Amino acid sequence: MTTGKTIRMNQLFNKSTGNSVCIAVDHGGIAGPMQGINNPSELVGLCVKGGADCILTTRGFARAAADAWDRQTSLLLRLTGGFTVLGGQFEEEMITSPQAAVEYGAAGAAVTVKFGHEREGEFTRNASLVADECERLGLPLMVEAMARGKDLKSTDPKGVKLASRASMEIGADIVKTYYTGDPDSFHEVVEGCPVPILILGGPKSDSDEEVISNVYYAMQAGARGIAIGRNIWQRDNVLAMIEAMSGLVHEGWSVKQAMTHIG
Repeated sequence: MTTGKTIRMNQLFNKSTGNSVCIAVDHGGIAGPMQGINNPSELVGLCVKGGADCILTTRGFARAAADAWDRQTSLLLRLTGGFTVLGGQFEEEMITSPQAAVEYGAAGAAVTVKFGHEREGEFTRNASLVADECERLGLPLMVEAMARGKDLKSTDPKGVKLASRASMEIGADIVKTYYTGDPDSFHEVVEGCPVPILILGGPKSDSDEEVISNVYYAMQAGARGIAIGRNIWQRDNVLAMIEAMSGLVHEGWSVKQAMTHIG
């Protein structure tokens, strides 16, 4: 790992714990205005106050909230997207570059690879070429690893395990993927992927306890943190939820401690 990449990884991950609370705010380009993200500066301010290590987002959101950023909270810039809910295809395209991430002051870049998709080869090639450029720039690369297929759910341990390892093999420094639903199978995912894994939040849950429990058990199984969006910034008390995530990820809070904190 280059000096630049090492320094930037230390901006994305808390150096004391080796873990990361990443707040995902890359939804507006796909779904448009949404509760919780319509005031970028306010949300970034809450992330900073709540102790988030980084925010995964787009150029437009980062620009809209530029004055709210603080050096304790890093930017992880999304490089892929190019679709909306109006089209319904959910097929990833490259929409910006690692060089743009550097120009925006980002500590890392992120792409999505959908394994099992009919365009799997194209998605994999794009991510691998991005990894080449990130290596030259000293920029950590997060790959959001998704595996889907006939009779294969997004949380299926077999698919999550394959997608996570395949992402590492094409150059990911960090993998963002689904929690499999139980710590034993997720521990197998972690064992098979020798780079840090952050769990994503998936569809918005109606239950705070379900979100908190998933984070707790994922951490017990070896996850290195979270990269969660709607299940944080669409809660009733966003700041308390971010603080609870920090407690779970960095301080080893129990489910009960986190639930008590959010009230």
